[in-house]
Amino acid sequence: MIKVSCAVLLAGGKVLVAQRSETMSHPLKWEFPGGKVEKGESEEGSLIREITEELEVEIDIKNRLSPVMHSYGDKTILLIPFIAQIARGEIKLKEHKAYLWLAPGELLQLDWAEADLPIVQELISLFPRLV
Repeated sequence: MIKVSCAVLLAGGKVLVAQRSETMSHPLKWEFPGGKVEKGESEEGSLIREITEELEVEIDIKNRLSPVMHSYGDKTILLIPFIAQIARGEIKLKEHKAYLWLAPGELLQLDWAEADLPIVQELISLFPRLV
């Protein structure tokens, strides 16, 4: 099992989503950005590192949502989502193809990576209380 932390970045009533590049696994699927938790790292520390590497922004983590266990057949991941906000910097994509800021009602229009879908559902149900 691979532990992966991801950021549900909120700003102005919208959520940041990122599209995986053609060279990544699950190409062109949409996801909440983040990455693998390395040995000796906390989930939060991993997320701060990954977002800095992938988007070149610093984040403030607010709270944790429900983790999702998902099997992609060849691997199983435990996806650990955190609500966060950009503290400093402007987004510069280093790995992803694109990003969007969307209202919660627009999220289900995207072609999501399967592990992220339960997070999308939880986010939609909680959104009025998160902003």
